[in-house]
Amino acid sequence: MRVKTQYLVEGCIISKDVPGLTSRPIMNAKTILTQDLLEVLKAFLVPEVSVERTLINGLRFVPKDVIDFETEEVEEKASFITAYLKTVQEYKRLFKNWQAGSPVDVSKVREIMIPLFETAMQRPSDLFTLRHYCEKEDYLFHHAITVGLLSGYIAAKMNFDLGDILQIVLAGSLVDCGMARISPSILEKKAGLTSDEFNEVKKHPIFGLQMLQNTTLLKETVKLAILQHHERLDGSGYPSGKRAQSPHIFSRIVAVADVYNAMCSERHYRKKQSPFKVLEMIRQDNFGKFDITVVQTLLAGVTNFSIGSRVILSNGYTAEIVFVESNSPTRPMVKVEDTGEIINLEKKRDIFIEDIV
Repeated sequence: MRVKTQYLVEGCIISKDVPGLTSRPIMNAKTILTQDLLEVLKAFLVPEVSVERTLINGLRFVPKDVIDFETEEVEEKASFITAYLKTVQEYKRLFKNWQAGSPVDVSKVREIMIPLFETAMQRPSDLFTLRHYCEKEDYLFHHAITVGLLSGYIAAKMNFDLGDILQIVLAGSLVDCGMARISPSILEKKAGLTSDEFNEVKKHPIFGLQMLQNTTLLKETVKLAILQHHERLDGSGYPSGKRAQSPHIFSRIVAVADVYNAMCSERHYRKKQSPFKVLEMIRQDNFGKFDITVVQTLLAGVTNFSIGSRVILSNGYTAEIVFVESNSPTRPMVKVEDTGEIINLEKKRDIFIEDIV
């Protein structure tokens, strides 16, 4: 919906680029407004802005005046984002209870995750936009929901039966439940972790297994995935780091979804990276650590839904993805908006996609 700038509040989510005097927008779609950004809009004398109907905290945004509403397609996407943001906040409440000592009620996690997953699979392209809505302060909760959804998507594309797909959704959303036993001072730290702090964090798969060991609502393979989601095929990873003991397929699916979303999300100590750059790193820099079939399945999803997407290149230009070559899917052909120039990123190795907008 389009709203006058004077009625915007912190937490509003930009739904369309805010145009400036040049060809480059003042703000890109999916930007989450802070007080500083609100001041920027006022300084540029922007009269009105298109925003989502939901704030980043999951609450409905009810401005004093609405200029008009968006098309049905935009509204349909907005309804999914609304459901996603509300699910994040509900998961956050559950996690706070776990931190206080309450047992993990898997049925409640199922109640919020399965309907959201079913909705997501009706418009799977929306899954690959969720990283834009991840706040640094609530990263852990956004991460849990997104990993659950992506894990289920990968399993569905790998033709798992429905029962296993839904179990994998739960596995992805619960892999970090053991973080509830990690000191809040570590979880909320805004700088990089010390070696001792990281060693403490590395205990969370074991804590997670302990918290879920007695539930009958999860298959044993799901519990195994929670324990193994940081194990790698080459024997690196934790908590065991054993090469001879290959992680279960559930574990391998969740591992890819977990590391992909972590690298695509903004953190206190690290900026978010584009899906193309992340998947290129997973395929090349981390070759041999992840199941290649799982990686290829996720990569196919990213590339299939990216044709026509606007991207920001590492040289600062905005471009549109016009063609994805199957032999180099992480380096598509793009058309620069300002000049119309076609760049084959496979041949221009010094340029990469910085972000998808």
